Amino acid sequence: MQTYDPKKDATDVRQASPRKMNLRVLVTSMVAIVVLFAIIFIVYSTMQPQPA
Repeated sequence: MQTYDPKKDATDVRQASPRKMNLRVLVTSMVAIVVLFAIIFIVYSTMQPQPA
């Protein structure tokens, strides 16, 4: 991996790696989906009548 490129200007140097942002979005989305399904499961299980 090259750390210095004389052809890049100041804006290009400041750009972050898009992979880290993609990972952040993926992890946040997965956590949100798991929490949403857990809430739905808890609500569904509490609405069930008690077995006789």
